[in-house]
Amino acid sequence: MATELIAGREITVDEEGFFADPSQWSEDMAEELAKAIGIDELTEDHWKVIRFLRKDFEETGETATIRRVSTMTGISTKQLYQLFPKKPAKKMAYIAGLPKPTGCV
Repeated sequence: MATELIAGREITVDEEGFFADPSQWSEDMAEELAKAIGIDELTEDHWKVIRFLRKDFEETGETATIRRVSTMTGISTKQLYQLFPKKPAKKMAYIAGLPKPTGCV
């Protein structure tokens, strides 16, 4: 496993840059992670998704799918694609400091 410096802290990441240990994540890292993948500003809707993902992961031990995020947050799939362009599932998980969702290529 590799390490990256994120928000001044050394974090263990997998070969694709996803957190190997989600407990190393903190909210102050999210802005930096978002900017690294082309999202300049995190809105309240971004935070709603990120906080849901973190809570759901804590409860289930898995990173939620787009469908689950949409159903549970009330944010449509179309909106998720607007908030996290191109590959929303991967981008949401990355910013939230979670493992890549199962089924993502």
